[in-house]
Amino acid sequence: MSVDNRAKKPKLPPRWFIHVAWRVHRGLYRVLGGRVVWRPRATRWGTLRLTTTGRRTGQERSVIVAYLEDGPNLFTLAMNGWGEGEPAWWLNLRAHPDATVDLVDGRRLVRGRAATGDERRRLWARWREIDTQLDAFAALRSSETAVVVLEPRAASGPSPAA
Repeated sequence: MSVDNRAKKPKLPPRWFIHVAWRVHRGLYRVLGGRVVWRPRATRWGTLRLTTTGRRTGQERSVIVAYLEDGPNLFTLAMNGWGEGEPAWWLNLRAHPDATVDLVDGRRLVRGRAATGDERRRLWARWREIDTQLDAFAALRSSETAVVVLEPRAASGPSPAA
């Protein structure tokens, strides 16, 4: 196969740029009163604000992540900006699975878990329909990218709030 025919590796922006973008997302959410979240559509993912409990500090931590819907569940990818390592929010969610999400239509209580087996393959394929470069970006990481399912839960006990 010639060099011209090979699939090009996607390029990532520098890590400092990714970190700045994450801070800007959180700042815009606060300044605009949540108007930086949107619903997914047939050809694009939506965004939500996920609030977890810090695994070491016990303090609330919020992040804006992309998501898709799967029946009553929401799902996202623990991609860390396609860089190495797991994102802090996913490490927090694994330690304390109960969290909250803020969506366009309000707040939901959720419990996070990793999709496995057929469910993971099905959800990954759904995301691939939206992002045709998904596999190429995932190949930049040395470990498998977790597909995180956020299942609805009933209110009981303490949970993170925004």
